[in-house]
Amino acid sequence: MALNKNPKVDLKRKYQRYWEISLIISLTILIVAFKFFPKFEQELINIDAPQELIQTEDVEATKQETAPPPPPKPPIPIEAPTDDVLEDVEIESTELDVDATISAPPPPPVVEEEEVEPVFFVAVEEMPEPIGGIGAIQSKIVYPEIAKRAGVQGRVYVKAYVDEAGRVTKVELIRGIGAGCDEAAMDAVKSVMFKPGKQRGKPVKVQVTVPVLFKLQ
Repeated sequence: MALNKNPKVDLKRKYQRYWEISLIISLTILIVAFKFFPKFEQELINIDAPQELIQTEDVEATKQETAPPPPPKPPIPIEAPTDDVLEDVEIESTELDVDATISAPPPPPVVEEEEVEPVFFVAVEEMPEPIGGIGAIQSKIVYPEIAKRAGVQGRVYVKAYVDEAGRVTKVELIRGIGAGCDEAAMDAVKSVMFKPGKQRGKPVKVQVTVPVLFKLQ
């Protein structure tokens, strides 16, 4: 069963009346506003701002230069025919004289062969040793008188170049003590035969350093 609302508390009954009243009031306000205020003055606002000057420059349009054409090729010279008469050329006789004696050509020049220095090994399987040991070299030393008077003594190191036969072909002084001892040591080393050095069982040239002692008794 539907419930009937109390007319005193029913708000929807007055909606139509309120809407009409509000419409009339709004139209009345609008008419009065147009009647008493027909024009609206606009307020102008001046804004002073610094002016900036912009300078424009005219840029000339660039022109692309065309490359000049290549120079023409030079003409090929052509020899013009001449009216000169060619002289007669004498051709010598080519007959072979069988009885003529022919001299022998000169001997070829003698080319001097450059001497190649032999190569001495520095280290081999069996280094050379003086026959008789270092004592054999020490026995060959002649102590210089100058060294004796000056009391010079020490050890001189001599490099000996020993060939395949055990001969000393050359000696060089490595470090000496002076007073004639250096020359005496080199003479003593050069006068001694060595057992030749061997590489893979074959005698070879070897360089070896020999120390020689000089000591006053």
